[in-house]
Amino acid sequence: MTLDTEPDLSDFSRIDFSNGAVVAVSGGSDSTALLLLLKAHLDRTAPATKLLAVTIDHQLRPQAAAEAQAVARLCAARGIAHRILVWSGHKPAIGLPAAAREARYRLLAEAAEAAGVGLILTGHTADDQAETVLMRQARDEVPSEERPRGLAGMAPATLYDWRYWIVRPLLGVRRAELRKFLRREQVAWIEDPTNADTAFERPRVRAALVEGNDALRMAETMALARKAAVEREQLGQRAAMLIRGLASRPAAGLVRLDQDFATVADRRAAIYALRILLAATGGTTFLPDQARGEALFGRLRAGPLCATLSRSVVDARRTGIFLHRELRDLPPAVAVSDNALWDGRRRITLSDSSGALLIAPLLVAPLGVALAAKRAIAGHGTPASLVRAALAAEPALWRDGECLGLPGQGPGLPEESPMPAAVAAYPAVAPFARFLPSFDLAPADAVAALLGAAPVPAAPFGGHSAGLPRAKA
Repeated sequence: MTLDTEPDLSDFSRIDFSNGAVVAVSGGSDSTALLLLLKAHLDRTAPATKLLAVTIDHQLRPQAAAEAQAVARLCAARGIAHRILVWSGHKPAIGLPAAAREARYRLLAEAAEAAGVGLILTGHTADDQAETVLMRQARDEVPSEERPRGLAGMAPATLYDWRYWIVRPLLGVRRAELRKFLRREQVAWIEDPTNADTAFERPRVRAALVEGNDALRMAETMALARKAAVEREQLGQRAAMLIRGLASRPAAGLVRLDQDFATVADRRAAIYALRILLAATGGTTFLPDQARGEALFGRLRAGPLCATLSRSVVDARRTGIFLHRELRDLPPAVAVSDNALWDGRRRITLSDSSGALLIAPLLVAPLGVALAAKRAIAGHGTPASLVRAALAAEPALWRDGECLGLPGQGPGLPEESPMPAAVAAYPAVAPFARFLPSFDLAPADAVAALLGAAPVPAAPFGGHSAGLPRAKA
């Protein structure tokens, strides 16, 4: 069946589908239209492309299972591979939408992994974008200095778990246009009643947007989002230049900033870079508060200090400004597992398949002050006390109460150690390790290079910018 698609309704030409794609399909109008538009595009341009539709049953409504089966029938009729994945287990009473969103992306990533695909598409529209921006605009926690970050809305693409690109190709398309398309194709969609439940914030904003001058409010909001997105990307590029030019890593877990960092002319970019580095050093998902970042930067300009922010120690000395993880609230000992994110800062990986890890429990826990004092080697003008403090917070491998060494350190391990050599701990860029919006590629790449983390995987499209496509009326 050939779809009567509008050429300008969606543009998939910039996206690289050579490795296939997973499409999140709830059965609602937006995701259903996305799936059919993409199928038509691939049938015309690359019919052999692997395409997998995935429906997540959150088990939040009795009708959800039947709705997932309806999507399965639609996919079967169109010759599209389809899977249903279930979010089982505890559902929190508070923060349910956020928890459901996290579960949804986790399950989509698992489906992509199983299919050997690194690209996930979602059906977020211009309406969703406007709602997101209006919600953030209404919140008190978006001060003027943070507007470029908060009001940019959803990024056209987001890297999930540093591995999977989530692309939103319909961010410039109105929901009404997608529904017109589905009516022409005589394809029904599912109306989720929770989308109209004003007990949640987004449905309240959606209702308010419809009640007002929808077209005018939409145009103004999307213009605001585009402007904020460009500003956010530009600020990130300037912060990345400062990180590349003034930051170094003299030892594991230790970041050094040149003294010139405190006096750079671009104060906004310097504060932004400092906040990113603090989050990366402390292993926190969110950047430290803007006001606290500004206050700390002001103190750095005043002279030497020792302070803590975002689980990071900031030690400003004559030889430089040093950042390392504070020793409070480090993770307890846990069993080694593959692809685990330890303390937000290190990705633990296993490449051993011989069963050697089952000989006795192998745990990962902080090295500790005593062992760090024996291993720390200062050099290049770095104070030994700082090297010891940083090393003490690094993950080490333990078995039966004995420290086997630092994973991935090779020569630093005891020769008699029974530890499998296949255990490694790679640096992770903490604030972006889980979700990296495409607005923030420049600073994420700069921090990855600084810490020795894996570089950001190439985006699955060319000519990408942070600017959003113009909404179609």
